Amino acid sequence: MQKIKYNQRMSQIVTHNKTIYLSGQVGAIDEDVAAQTLTCLSKIKTLLEEVGSDKSKILSATVWLKSMTDFEAMNAVWDKWFDDTIPPARACGESLLAHPDLLVEITVIAAE
Repeated sequence: MQKIKYNQRMSQIVTHNKTIYLSGQVGAIDEDVAAQTLTCLSKIKTLLEEVGSDKSKILSATVWLKSMTDFEAMNAVWDKWFDDTIPPARACGESLLAHPDLLVEITVIAAE
């Protein structure tokens, strides 16, 4: 097992048995849900590349929205991002997030 980019609270990346676990990724609090979603996905791309993986190897994703009214806007960005590959298994729910201006948080599990 390897933990990468960690602090006292969490690790951004954990690898174990050729599986990659990413912590939840969020956008900037001054962005709308579409921009926050794109920021999350960009961060996920960067973290996966850091350990030799990519979005085509994402096994599952969990998307937390502050409000399900943002479901369509988030999906528009999500669908475009996965346009060139088969998307992973996914769950999406509504939740209070760590900051009141965060609208989306995404976490993924991927293969190496």
